[in-house]
Amino acid sequence: MNLSDSGIKVKDIPKSPMDTNGKRLKKIVSILVKHEITKGLTPEKLRLIIEDLGPTFIKIGQIMSMRRDIFPSDYCIELEKLRSQVTPMPFDEFIRIIEEEYECPVNEVFRTINQEPLGSASIAQVHAANLLDGAKVVIKVQRPGIYKVMAQDVVLLNRATGILNIASGIGDVVDFKMIVDEMWSTAQQEMDFLFEAKNAQLFNELNAEIKYIGCPRIYNQFTTAKVLVMEDIVGIEIDEKKELQEAGYDLQEIGIKLAENYVKQIIDDGFFHADPHPGNMFIRDGQIVWIDLGMMGKLSKREMGLLRRSVKAVATRDVESLEGAILSLGVHKGKRINHSLLYEAIDRMLDVYGTEELSNINMGRFLEEILRIAAENHIGMPRGISMLSRGMITIEGVIAEISPDANFVRIMANHMAGQQVANFDLNNFMETNRRKILISGEKAISVPGQISDFLSLANKGQLKVNLEVMGSDEPLAEIDQMVNKIVICIILAALLISSSFIATTDMTPLFMGIPALGALGYFTAIILSLGLMISIHRKKRKR
Repeated sequence: MNLSDSGIKVKDIPKSPMDTNGKRLKKIVSILVKHEITKGLTPEKLRLIIEDLGPTFIKIGQIMSMRRDIFPSDYCIELEKLRSQVTPMPFDEFIRIIEEEYECPVNEVFRTINQEPLGSASIAQVHAANLLDGAKVVIKVQRPGIYKVMAQDVVLLNRATGILNIASGIGDVVDFKMIVDEMWSTAQQEMDFLFEAKNAQLFNELNAEIKYIGCPRIYNQFTTAKVLVMEDIVGIEIDEKKELQEAGYDLQEIGIKLAENYVKQIIDDGFFHADPHPGNMFIRDGQIVWIDLGMMGKLSKREMGLLRRSVKAVATRDVESLEGAILSLGVHKGKRINHSLLYEAIDRMLDVYGTEELSNINMGRFLEEILRIAAENHIGMPRGISMLSRGMITIEGVIAEISPDANFVRIMANHMAGQQVANFDLNNFMETNRRKILISGEKAISVPGQISDFLSLANKGQLKVNLEVMGSDEPLAEIDQMVNKIVICIILAALLISSSFIATTDMTPLFMGIPALGALGYFTAIILSLGLMISIHRKKRKR
């Protein structure tokens, strides 16, 4: 049996896309006509259009639903309903794909395969099965031709993104190309099941010492890019409260442990489940078992540190620290950042959150608010932060449903406080910050002298202050133009008056019966007047 680990093959990518892309474009247009897109777009209509357009657009819709900082909230809520279940592929087709991957009959690997699918999504279909040794597993198989369809759509979408950015008028806020690239990157990983296998392995390693956390075992010997075989998890879904209580579980304990583990995934590991809805968490033998590890969020050490700094800034209502964290996390998009407006927006946000106890703050919504402020100020945030925002909103909803008294934010704050105490090493702190302490000490010594010089200059009237007014570029430019026009008008008046005086004299040479110098003055005044009128006219047209 030859099990390939090479992933997506080059032959899967369409070689000559012109005719196939034309057919696909025609189909897309027909779907838009069918839904009467010219008569307006509602959130529900957009969802139905996306479902008809197929897996590529469903993935884009799912990403859009996570970005409430960019898209209207009612659209995001509706797009969260995008169905994951689609028409199942025939069982014979399911078997054919497995045998093509394994290059042998399925009965050489599996004793039985249930013909009824457990789930049928846009990218893959899942069936329960038994291995030859009797082990219960599930088989996840990629739909045939799905890569080609999505590759064609991405080609078309990449051609359209420039037009969308210009036509929508929100290119500075919504980077459609970025959304398409993010979708394609995510979809390619989801279509290569070796990525999910690696995610499960890493998740197991990071949570190996936590007895109450688990994830399905992956059978790597039977896993390829298009076929994933993993342990069948038989348990109770985490939101089935009645069944859990009847089985003797404490819902309060489940909620606290779920929150503690998700905080660990974010704060300690920087590797978290990006779609923690109830269907992806089961309770089995006293464990919270996470499934469907195809979409995992990642944060760098730097991003984790800045996230901790943001939470601390909210707790202490430190506007400057939170502004610094946002600027450090984000990427500036072209336009100069107006720091005064950014500061005011953060200050207003903290006015709202600052009136609440830290434990009452919804961290998911708070992150959404940060993303919104960043977008309004042309600051692009990392993909991991937007995924985290959606993940935290979802997990907080799950915890509130099963265990209302288990407070996610309080658990996060306690975890961070304990982490700081546990990780504090005085010797290491002194070694790391020795240079900073030395520089600060030297500056502190020089402060009294600087104050003395400042007061001395002020007393002598020699003190000068350089002041930069933020956000004043446009008003100052307007004033500059007004001054220029006034100067031109004064010059015009001087030319006309002086030319009139010269015209009354007998100065030679003459031009058309009047002194040439006077004629030159009149001519120059006319040219300047015309130039000034054209400039004013153009400015009015631009307005």
